[in-house]
Amino acid sequence: MNDYLFEAREELKRLEHIIYVSLKYTRTVDVILNALHRMISTMEFIIEAFLIQKVEQGEMTALPKSPALKATTLAGLCPDEAQLQKYLTFYAYLKTILKLPYTKREEYRRHVTFVVQLENSTSEIDIDTLTNCEKIVHQFLTYAYEKVAGVKEE
Repeated sequence: MNDYLFEAREELKRLEHIIYVSLKYTRTVDVILNALHRMISTMEFIIEAFLIQKVEQGEMTALPKSPALKATTLAGLCPDEAQLQKYLTFYAYLKTILKLPYTKREEYRRHVTFVVQLENSTSEIDIDTLTNCEKIVHQFLTYAYEKVAGVKEE
């Protein structure tokens, strides 16, 4: 099994702990930010696994250095895989919202919310949204196991 997929699985375990344990007792935007960073880290390991596979198959010669360039390179190598494109778009969205200035709402309460003003809309991430995002990252890992390792995730 690919080492990057193993590392992604370990990061996903840490992410699940943040969402289901830490956020339960510490309802702050800082915990939400930490969870979002873990999601990005998990997705970067998965992207790296895909790129290593492409190098081994001879479709590319060297790996790009920056994470954003890795994602765009992978998107360019697999334009026909709609599911992968969806996950890469989600990755770009997460990277974008973490770069922008944010505000906090209802900190220390059940509906703690991370609010970011995008160009044409507002993005609000609360506990429920974060849980849904974690499910998307989990689906991406399952997808990667099937495509890269050729097996279903344990």
